[in-house]
Amino acid sequence: MRKAGFRLALCATVLAALVVMLGAYTRLTHAGLGCPDWPGCYGFIGVPQTEDQLAHAAEHFPHAPVEEQKGWNEMVHRYFAGTLGLLILAQALLAWRRRDDAEQPVKLPLLLLAVVIVQAAFGMWTVTLKLWPQVVTAHLLGGFTTLSLQALLTLRLSGRWPALKTPPTQALRGLAAAGLLVVLGQVALGGWVSSNYAAVACVDLPTCHGEWWPAMDFANGFHLTQHIGPNYLGGQLDSDARTAIHVSHRLGAILVSALLLLLIAALWRARLTGLAQALALLLAVQISLGISNVLLHLPLAVAVAHNAGGAALLIMLVAINYRLRQPASELQRSRVLQPA
Repeated sequence: MRKAGFRLALCATVLAALVVMLGAYTRLTHAGLGCPDWPGCYGFIGVPQTEDQLAHAAEHFPHAPVEEQKGWNEMVHRYFAGTLGLLILAQALLAWRRRDDAEQPVKLPLLLLAVVIVQAAFGMWTVTLKLWPQVVTAHLLGGFTTLSLQALLTLRLSGRWPALKTPPTQALRGLAAAGLLVVLGQVALGGWVSSNYAAVACVDLPTCHGEWWPAMDFANGFHLTQHIGPNYLGGQLDSDARTAIHVSHRLGAILVSALLLLLIAALWRARLTGLAQALALLLAVQISLGISNVLLHLPLAVAVAHNAGGAALLIMLVAINYRLRQPASELQRSRVLQPA
């Protein structure tokens, strides 16, 4: 039976996925500074439109002329993110009220609330620090972390899962955990690519600039202590530094693919064919989207889909790890409830 709060958790998970995609759309349309202040837009709850509002914006933000479409891209993202925050707050309050119920997760909803509060702060710093790459990447990781934890909570509240016929081996569990970690690392690299505008640093495949190992500046490409102050819209790095970031993301994709193929094979041998097939499909789609981004020069729809594919892969790895590490109490209860 589904546990109390499942529908709320499921709605929050769907909304978290939508917020991640809206965040990607905002970055890819260069609308991260569509509103130069936070949480409003030029001091209003929406993008300035009337003559008085536009005059107010010009007076108080003379160096940030109003671009209506970019402003709405940013504000729609904020509206959805704010709604998600309210849902997560409701989850935490309900979990605390039901804390005496042994079936009710409490720590996870409270952790989610803490994460979303920190995430809101990073959303503010993204604007006030003018798209500083470190903050933009951290904000992206915070979004994926929120989505992952929300998906895990939904899984925990979803009810009885059929007991595994054969307990998973430690090797399989370890491989699944490693898969989750490398996908998280690749998401971080993808965020660094996006925040430094390095997605089109290489426009050919499998080489880059016609070379297998082009000129690259890793020191500046991954200089994490770069100073705060400039407007980073459009990026500040030179070509060799951006190439280093882009190639690193490609190498990360190779590592992720190799490890996930091993995991797919291990899941298949363990007769968890449904999980293996789903993971294989998501991996194939994500690789295809990544290649398309390069060859088609980062079309908006494909780039947003690539972000969505990364989110889907991450949720899939969360589900696999949960399945393999399902709490013993749940496994025991599911065995009891299975027909003889």
